Amino acid sequence: MENQLAKSTEERTFQYQDSLPSLPVPSLEESLKKYLESVKPFANEEEYKKTEAIVQKFQNGIGEKLQQKLLERAKEKRNWLEDWWLNVAYLDVRIPSQLHVNFGGPASHIEHYWPPKEGTQLERGSISLWHILNYWQLLRKEKLPVHKVGNTPLDMNQFRMLFATCKVPGITRDSLINYFRTESEGHCPSHIAVMCRGRVFVFDVMHEGCLMTPPEILRQLTYIQQKCRREPDGPGVAALTSEERTRWAKAREYLISLNPENLTMLEKIQSSLLVFCLDDGSPRVTPEDYSQVATKVLTGDPTVRWGDKSYNLISFSNGVFGCNCDHAPYDAMVIVSISYYVDQKIFESEGRWTGSDEVRDIPLPEELVFTVDEKVLNDINQAKAQYFKQASDLQLLVYAFTSFGKKLTKKKKLHPDTFVQLALQLAYYRLHGRPGCCYETAMTRYFYHGRTETVRSCTVEAVRWCQSMQDPSTSLFEQQHRMLEAFAKHNKMMKDCSTGKGFDRHLLGLSLIAKEECLPVPELFTDPLFSRSGGGGNFVLSTSLIGYLRVQGVVVPMVHNGYGFFYHIRDDRLHSVFKCNARRPVPVCCT
Repeated sequence: MENQLAKSTEERTFQYQDSLPSLPVPSLEESLKKYLESVKPFANEEEYKKTEAIVQKFQNGIGEKLQQKLLERAKEKRNWLEDWWLNVAYLDVRIPSQLHVNFGGPASHIEHYWPPKEGTQLERGSISLWHILNYWQLLRKEKLPVHKVGNTPLDMNQFRMLFATCKVPGITRDSLINYFRTESEGHCPSHIAVMCRGRVFVFDVMHEGCLMTPPEILRQLTYIQQKCRREPDGPGVAALTSEERTRWAKAREYLISLNPENLTMLEKIQSSLLVFCLDDGSPRVTPEDYSQVATKVLTGDPTVRWGDKSYNLISFSNGVFGCNCDHAPYDAMVIVSISYYVDQKIFESEGRWTGSDEVRDIPLPEELVFTVDEKVLNDINQAKAQYFKQASDLQLLVYAFTSFGKKLTKKKKLHPDTFVQLALQLAYYRLHGRPGCCYETAMTRYFYHGRTETVRSCTVEAVRWCQSMQDPSTSLFEQQHRMLEAFAKHNKMMKDCSTGKGFDRHLLGLSLIAKEECLPVPELFTDPLFSRSGGGGNFVLSTSLIGYLRVQGVVVPMVHNGYGFFYHIRDDRLHSVFKCNARRPVPVCCT
């Protein structure tokens, strides 16, 4: 990614989209074979034989018919999963999505030129925004380099969803609206929304055809902050986006019924490039401990975040930054890409603006003043109460492991990600005395509109290795042998999942075909071992490699008393490992 961001290219960002291969439908026999392997760590002999019989019955019966239906769907759609995944994983979910579905993370600028410092919030915010808006212009001009593995281009569609994108609540299903257009496609919104002390402002970042400079953006932000400091706080309408989805949908309908202008203002927020959040908090942070700022990013003030926006840039009063993003439109690699770009630009410029300080005569920001009544204010208070109650259920720790990193693991010819995954399995086994069903994200961007697949890291081989590590009688040679077997198994699974040969999304497709055909739920999906092994979003360990860059992120766990483990690996450290431990039920869709 470092080279891809640095080099210039004649290629257009989205030029390979039409030539990408369609998402394949895996072999039914192979998927069921892999599924059976994945449940072994969680079953005794009798339970396994029962599940084996259920799988065989499915394969020879209804499964074959469902597979044919799925193959027919795949002939008509270049990505047979895309619409289903968006709906099932995100838009149909009724739990509050800001806390349970969104992802976020603190910026790493504190590790070089922007350590925490009061009084820098707006100046740094204007520079950060300027770099982000330059990235937006790269996308509009299609000058962002195409991501590739070797010479193979990856799908870039998710980058369309980074700016000017918003989820809109519905009674039974939400919708996703994307206003982004490339320059060749036509008009794209060019305003941002700014939230401060329960109030909302908007201003255009283009003036007379040119992008505002940091001093000009600073003038706008200063105006907003000073106005909010000398006047009463606003009602905090944004907090409604943190509500349970159906309640938010009804509250939104009522808000619009009070005054048609409320809809106009909602649409201005929805179509904004991003939301800039002026947060009065001043979280502690060091390069070795991001715990407090990460907690604030994920569970901070809901009146200054629009939970449904694809991009909330959070600016704290001590000049520390983070982001909180809706997960529906894209996966973490999009925000990793822009976060790395901005961090590099800040590093290269030593955190300063060296251009002109001249400020043109630019219109002041417009405040969006919603018409509210007692019911709306009660809805806002209720939303905030449930949000903070559920946020209190999370324990979040972000530490750096500095003994070694990628350089040493590669020297030992061990894949760094697999190394972390197996270490996680061993840690869980030692802590709980049993295997932990684990989800790791694999990307499927080799394919048209590909997103993710599930790697089930808790394999038979991994469990055997964990058991050997706990057995004092096992020789070092045997432990090493079993470790290498576990490494090989995990590496093969990751390769299979990335190349369209995973099984979890395939099983999801088969279950959804059955639902569409109004058939009874196949026994495969009601078998206790299906959920015990993690099926249906029941993974105790929800994990993802964020990359090998100085970028961090976190999502809450999937299940009650589950763990969320999100990490990035540098040459000399396994940095800022995130652990979220839900003490009470906190359901969430897959990353």
